Formats: sequence, structure tokens, C-alpha cells
Amino acid sequence: MSLASTSIAFVGGGNMAGALIGGLRRSGVAAARILVVEPQAAQRERLRAEFGVDPLPAATATLAQAALVVWAVKPQSFVEAAEACAPHVAAAAQLSVMAGVRSDAIVAATGSARVVRAMPNTPALIGRGIAGLYARPEVGAAERAAVEALLAPTGATLWVEHEADLDAVTALSGSGPAYVFLFIEALMDAARDMGLGEAQGRALALATFGGATALAEQSPEPPAVLRERVTSKGGTTHAALASMQADGVREAIVRAVRAAQRRAAELGDEVGRPR
Repeated sequence: MSLASTSIAFVGGGNMAGALIGGLRRSGVAAARILVVEPQAAQRERLRAEFGVDPLPAATATLAQAALVVWAVKPQSFVEAAEACAPHVAAAAQLSVMAGVRSDAIVAATGSARVVRAMPNTPALIGRGIAGLYARPEVGAAERAAVEALLAPTGATLWVEHEADLDAVTALSGSGPAYVFLFIEALMDAARDMGLGEAQGRALALATFGGATALAEQSPEPPAVLRERVTSKGGTTHAALASMQADGVREAIVRAVRAAQRRAAELGDEVGRPR
């Protein structure tokens, strides 16, 4: 399956769909090969203006042209959206970027067993995300490659063997940007508490996070070693980390991520429950 020579349908035209459509257009895929179903008029106009596509307000038989259907609606809207689209998409491979909607539910709703689930995160909107991917056994190598190519403009991809592992991916990287933003907020709070200005605190916190992440990416050493190298006994970093250790910060982070994993599993149960 070549993205340049096949039609792709998007059900839902929000931010994540926009990021993927933008990547397709930049890679040379003709607007006529990109089908979009988006009920909101304002979103349709935005997509038309930005990417030259002609979104539909509702599903029609033109969806049958698509070899790949991308589900980018809110999880709670999936069943209703699928009822309208199912008569036209059963012959296509299905890619879901919806959180919590399991592949069995997608098979049942669309009639296609060739389902890939993706769990992207918000940095995908600037091409710096990472998406966990799971493919049912019916998905072929060419379809896997097409999914990777579709997601490439949004960042990195990582395949998992078991669908349940996507709950862990959701908890770690799907929700993870919010954890980072919270830590940045806390650093900015500390900056204010120490008498620095809002802009100063923001600049220092963002540059520190960005620089430390880049260093960890480029270094062959694990993060623990990098941490130890900037922690002199009796120094300022040691004082800060000792305070965090006393407050159980590391353990709290692990508990929080596991709570997100449990909630991801619960959402899958809720979406898959018969109405």
C-alpha cells in the first residue's frame, strides 16, 4: 500500500487528523486522495483552507474509495460515527488514533479485521511526538509500512506485541506530556517564590527541560548516570534531590503512571460495553 497512490479517509478532522493530513500534503499526496468526514462546519473550513481538501459533513459512498480509514473521533463518538461509515469501509484497513477503543470493537463496528491502533501524544502536532502502535494479525507488512509512513511526520513510532501494552503506552507517553508540563509549572512556581520574573522562570524551566532531554537522547549513558554526574554530595542538586526523596516524589510518579494505566484499561472496558 503506497500512500502516494491510494486514497485515505479520515473520520474526524480535529488536531491529530490535521497533523496527519498536513504530513500527507507536504509529502506530495494529492488533496483529491484525502477524504475527510467532519460534521463541524468550522473544522471543515479550516481543513479546506489549510490543506485544500474538501471535507464531507457526513459519510457517503465516496468513502469506499479509501484503502485506509483513519479513525480520529472522540472515543465516545466512535460507535455512532462507525454506524454511518461501516457500509462503505469494510474493505479498507483501519487505523485508530482514539484512546481506549480496542481493536475488537473496531472490527465489530467496521467489518474489517485489518486494524492498527495508534496511541500518539500531543507533541505530534509539532512533529516531535511518539506513537505506540499495535497491529492485529490480519494486518500485512505493506499496511504496517503505510501506517508508519503516515505517522512519520508526527514523530517516532514504537510497535508493541500485545494490545494491552497500549494501556501502558497511554499512561507513559500518551499522558506523559501533562506530567512534563506539571513539572515545568512547578519549576516556574519555584522561580516566582525565589523572586525571579514570570518570563525568566519560564525561559529557565523550558531550556533546562529541553537541554536535559536532548542530552539524555544523545548520551550513551542511562539517565541515572547523568543524574549522578551533576549531583555532588553536599551540593545544591543533592539538597534538592534529597528533599524530593524525602517527599516520595519518585514513588508518587510511578503510582501516578500506574493510575493512568488502570484508567486506560477501564476506558477500554467502557467503550467496548454494549449500549
